[in-house]
Amino acid sequence: MFINDLLTGTPAAPFALSLAFSGAVVIASVIPLGAARSQADFTLADMKAPRAMFDRLPDWGKRASWAHQNSFEAFTLHAPAALLALITALQVGGLQGLAVPAALLQPVLRLIYLPAYVANVPPLRGLCWAGALLCTGILYIEGVKALLAS
Repeated sequence: MFINDLLTGTPAAPFALSLAFSGAVVIASVIPLGAARSQADFTLADMKAPRAMFDRLPDWGKRASWAHQNSFEAFTLHAPAALLALITALQVGGLQGLAVPAALLQPVLRLIYLPAYVANVPPLRGLCWAGALLCTGILYIEGVKALLAS
């Protein structure tokens, strides 16, 4: 019941949740990177230049580093789209079409993307990447359409 209340509390709720969950995915991307660094004997001396230890990471750890960096890139595209949708929903009372499913699906796809990248499963990684990017694009399109229609 609590999740249903979160999703339907206001027309803007799914977009706020999308923004929050997308940020949580960026934070979650630190977990495999931290595991890889610990396996590469990360020490306090590495804090001077943590990227310099990249060559010591195992192959899966290098992919974890790339997935972590890509999570930030995806977030910088998705956050403005989610904010546009959120603000538009507050002004016009909701968005039509695929906006809500896209908003909720994007962080799920990005969360699946992380282990797919680290485990080196390119087809799944590619589908999750493309699907999440499409979801972000849908939010931009639906947000602008709703603003122009109001």
